[in-house]
Amino acid sequence: MFRNLLIADSGKGHVGEMVRMLRDIPCFSQARLNLLHVVPEQTSENLKDHWQKGATLLADAVDRFGLKPTEINTILRQGDTKQTVLTVADELNADLILMGSRGLGRLQSILANSASQYVFQLSTRPMLLVRDDLYVRHVNRLMVGIDGTGVGDDALKLACEIAKDIPGSSLTGVHIGHHDLAPSRSGAMPADSLLDQAKQRARSFGVELIALHKTGDIGRGLCAAAAEIKADLLVIASQDRRPLVAKGLVDLDKLLGGSVSDYVRVHAPAPVLLVREPEKR
Repeated sequence: MFRNLLIADSGKGHVGEMVRMLRDIPCFSQARLNLLHVVPEQTSENLKDHWQKGATLLADAVDRFGLKPTEINTILRQGDTKQTVLTVADELNADLILMGSRGLGRLQSILANSASQYVFQLSTRPMLLVRDDLYVRHVNRLMVGIDGTGVGDDALKLACEIAKDIPGSSLTGVHIGHHDLAPSRSGAMPADSLLDQAKQRARSFGVELIALHKTGDIGRGLCAAAAEIKADLLVIASQDRRPLVAKGLVDLDKLLGGSVSDYVRVHAPAPVLLVREPEKR
């Protein structure tokens, strides 16, 4: 059960459609909705106009979401959008941060000062990214990446909690291996063993997991699998965050390298729910 959702809305994209879809899912339906708009720092003579514009944007967003003002907590802050989203998420102890995304690549995002990329890099909380160019559908076909890690188990648990609340939904667990490994002495393939464990864990949550194994590049493989099953929501673990370094210099040493979660957030054919590794791990 989600308790606190932070929606960082710029007034563009398909965040409103995603909010309406989530409210149809029981585990989201009772969550407190918090809608944040950040007024950029301006000179004092322009501040009043920007605050009034921000308040209007919040009111328009509530109407666009199909909600009554009493059904959502609106928050208007001044400051840097990236830092403010992280600060408010901590203040609310948000279960999920929901943001729109232009779908820019890593280098483009940093050069364009992308708020969603920065929050994605630094937040320890689950984050749902909805690209501006996606058509948002009712969540019925879910897909989760299976990687055998602790945070991967967290992603599977979260996907199961969502899927079990949607009548007639399906959950597909996808493991992408770089290449087929040799079978064990028992004749079982390592990927089969990993997927069998995932199926058993899903059953413990009351969900039947459809297992799918593919080989190749992990990021491209996950996106291809999501397209193949026509996934409405993709849940993946993200282990790329390095907060102590990134708070001072966001991921510059990886700008030219590969990142599975970064590739997926840009190229996935559906909204992506990124599950982060808690600091204590």
